[in-house]
Amino acid sequence: MPADVSAHRRDRFVVGVDFGTLSGRAVVVRVEDGAECGTAVRAYSHGVMDERLAHSGAPLPPDWALQDPADYLEVLQDAVPKALAAGGVHPDQVIGIATDFTACTVLPTGRDGVPLSFDPRFRDVPHAYAKLWKHHAAQGQADRITALAEERGEPWLARYGGRISSEWTLAKGLQMLEEDRAACACAQRWIEAADWIVWQLCGRETRNVGTAGYKAQYQDGAFPSREFLAALHPAFTDFVAAKIDFPLSAFGTRAGGLTAQAARWTGLNEGTAVAIGNVDAHVTAPAARVTRPGQLLAVMGTSTCHVMNADKLVEVPGMCGVVDGGIIDGLYGYEAGQSGVGDILAWFVSSGLPAGYLADAERAGLDAHEYLSRRAANQRVGEHGLIALDWHNGNRSVLVDHHLAGVLVGQSLATRPEDVYRALVEATAFGTRTIVETFEAAGLPVDEFVAAGGLVKNPFVMQTYADVLRRDISVIGSDQGPALGSAIHAAVAAGAYPDVATAADAMGQVSRRAYTFDAERADAYEALYTEYRVLHDYFGTGGNDVLHRLRALRDRVRTLPPAPPKPARLRPAEELT
Repeated sequence: MPADVSAHRRDRFVVGVDFGTLSGRAVVVRVEDGAECGTAVRAYSHGVMDERLAHSGAPLPPDWALQDPADYLEVLQDAVPKALAAGGVHPDQVIGIATDFTACTVLPTGRDGVPLSFDPRFRDVPHAYAKLWKHHAAQGQADRITALAEERGEPWLARYGGRISSEWTLAKGLQMLEEDRAACACAQRWIEAADWIVWQLCGRETRNVGTAGYKAQYQDGAFPSREFLAALHPAFTDFVAAKIDFPLSAFGTRAGGLTAQAARWTGLNEGTAVAIGNVDAHVTAPAARVTRPGQLLAVMGTSTCHVMNADKLVEVPGMCGVVDGGIIDGLYGYEAGQSGVGDILAWFVSSGLPAGYLADAERAGLDAHEYLSRRAANQRVGEHGLIALDWHNGNRSVLVDHHLAGVLVGQSLATRPEDVYRALVEATAFGTRTIVETFEAAGLPVDEFVAAGGLVKNPFVMQTYADVLRRDISVIGSDQGPALGSAIHAAVAAGAYPDVATAADAMGQVSRRAYTFDAERADAYEALYTEYRVLHDYFGTGGNDVLHRLRALRDRVRTLPPAPPKPARLRPAEELT
């Protein structure tokens, strides 16, 4: 055997699996230095069900977003073995596996962990499926939770910036209770997908401290009280105690060993260490070596999640939560976010781009985003005369209102697609700047801005962010940020490192100051950002409620039965002459 192959055989490896919005990705990572040796992707067979159920075709109401948990198991069965084969790694060399998930993605199961949607009786029941993070149909329930918490002076509300999101555990659970009592009664467990997939791997239920804290209002050792839940709905009184409450585990902890069935799925050895589950954005922090106070990580993909660590507890308006040990043990982990970023750009390309532009991009050998980015990058700041609000999927931070909508101001007959594209990119950068400024105003200085996720591959987007933020930007050195972060946690769970921060120093990858801001462009953006904040406050904080009124009108009309088609009236020939 050649020396290099023999050395490779002696290496130790871990597997990280990232369950995203549309697909799952597995990566095989060397424990000693974080080298990524093999990767594979499995697209979800049923994708995101936001218009109708895949199995029956039954239509879904507005703002729903569901997934079939069977898709998650296919990732284990397909992507993990392929990643091992791609890396030439033998199962005997793998010491651990860890997973991460979009959150809050939550699903109902039986006491044995079998999803309700697997039961033939519930196959065509929407509330039996996993509710994806961008399921926003529980906004009414979220508003009631917020209002009641304010009325009762619940101390935990301030940990979430004063607003509870429709994306979170209790709002989605209350929606299920109120809209489908039968499904709720049969759902003996209400569990984050991040914890459910670990259950499938090691055969025992676990719950992680992060999703409990960020998504289910677990603070200071307790969930919201039975009295609080009863005030929301009498039948909701024991929802947490019966379906959610469970001993919580810190990140990097070993959840158990692979079961025989999970070993067959993945091609790994039975008993291989399985780490406690985690959230995709949070787990990316160690992959980018974001483990110290003052470092803010923006995971930029379909949405953007902003996370940072701090050594003190403060109240930050409009945040998605602060959790002790929520990212790194011993530090407070803060989370904020934008509900739409890459999704907004993808929407514009798919619905607003003329055929001629698509043809020109194809002739140039570019995809539509690259083509528009190149055309937009040639503009001077403010040349397009536009301002947009990045609320096409609602506002997560700092307004925490998913019933808001996107706005574009300044269009004329001379407006071109690249103008709109650039304005949308700038709007997402302005949204991030709003979040950064909110952190700093609350007493949490941002010393380093680090970016990860799919959008870091677009130089135009990243340079725009640097100029808008007036900050240099460091970039993760891996295309597999969440999966690499999960692999780091797997190494800790398997005992290769004493803690996540130490493992991150050895296995994480980052390029410091990969983008530097241009002072002239940064100065020019000040005027545009000022206008963005005017619109932000006017449409978002009570200046004008038109966005809510339009959504309410839309929802009323969509619930009406289809209007019967009117027969066309043909004019007599003599009238036409």
